[in-house]
Order: sequence, then C-alpha cells, then structure tokens
Amino acid sequence: SARIIKHFGLKHLSSGDLLRDNMQKKTEVGILAKSYIDQGRLIPDDIMTRLMLSELKGLDGYNWLLDGFPRTVAQAEALDKACQIDTVIDLDVPFETIKSRLTARWIHPASGRVYNLEFSPPKVQGIDDITGEPLVQRDDDKPETVTKRLQAYDAQTKPVLEYYREKGLLKSFSGTETNKIWPGIYAFLQTKLTDVSQKDGATPR
Repeated sequence: SARIIKHFGLKHLSSGDLLRDNMQKKTEVGILAKSYIDQGRLIPDDIMTRLMLSELKGLDGYNWLLDGFPRTVAQAEALDKACQIDTVIDLDVPFETIKSRLTARWIHPASGRVYNLEFSPPKVQGIDDITGEPLVQRDDDKPETVTKRLQAYDAQTKPVLEYYREKGLLKSFSGTETNKIWPGIYAFLQTKLTDVSQKDGATPR
C-alpha cells in the first residue's frame, strides 16, 4: 500500500488501521471489534461496512485505495451500492508465508515501531532499539490467532475474489516477496493512473 500511495497519490483507507485507532480510543466500535479480533474471528459485516463507508464519505472527489476491505461478499455488495470500484488487486501469497511474517512481527506500543524477527529484528531480542522498553506481540499476530484468521479468510474472503472476477475487475499477482510482486503491480497501475512521484524519471521503488 505504501508504495502504491507514494507513486500514484491515492488516499489510503486501511480497515486494520481504522479498527486499531478505534480500539485505542476505546470507542463503542473499537471495544466490540476487539472482542472479535481476540478470538481470531472476523468482525461482522454490518460493523465493518458502517465504519468503512462513513470514512469513505470524507474522501469524495479523491482516488482512493481500500486496504483490507471488503472481506466478505456482503461487504462487497454494500460497497458497490455506495461507490464505483475500478480495480481489485489480489496478492496471492501462500498461507505459510503470511503466517511466518505475521508471527515474526513485534511492536513497540508507545511509538508504533514495528520489528520483524526475520527481516528487521531489534538489536536486542524483545527490546525496542530506541527506548529500551519491551516489545509486545499483538494478540492478532499470535500463531494460534493467525491460523484462525487464515481459516476465516479462506471461508469468507475467497468468494469475494470470485465476485470481482465475474465483474472483470480482479487482477491477481502471485509471489512471496514484495520486491518481486511490486514491478508487476506498478506496471499494471500505470495503465490506469499517473505516477505522481516520477518527476526526476527515477526508477520506481
């Protein structure tokens, strides 16, 4: 998402970020969402749809990138009634890869700094590089929760891909590494959008 936004100047709306923000602020939606997430269950359609569509109202007149939504066919149908979707990008990554990435992720809650034990580990295991405070693993990154989330994804989100495939909007990219998947996504999006970052003609990263 960060690369797409940087190159194509889209407004980014992540369901995960929005939920975490609501959980941190302990809003009604946030408290409700946390009870589902802690059990590794997907948040009910009506809660997610209400949350995302009210945020989208504020992005009227912009091009935007939705990240992590819709996750069910009911959410996709509700989105269709409210907005016109031009393109759906599916990152086809093996479950094992996702599992090892998520379970290797640890965070420093106060700053939001994220470490990954495989790619960007802290200098001292379990400790934030800057403050020396302990790192924590988010409940939804714990191995047993990740497994449940992936099973829920399989049951509820795969039909969404079929829904968009039938509409001719789906474009799938397969792989296990961002750097290898990105050039294909970049080339595809260039056929639809202008790269706003290419003022100096540099190679896209």
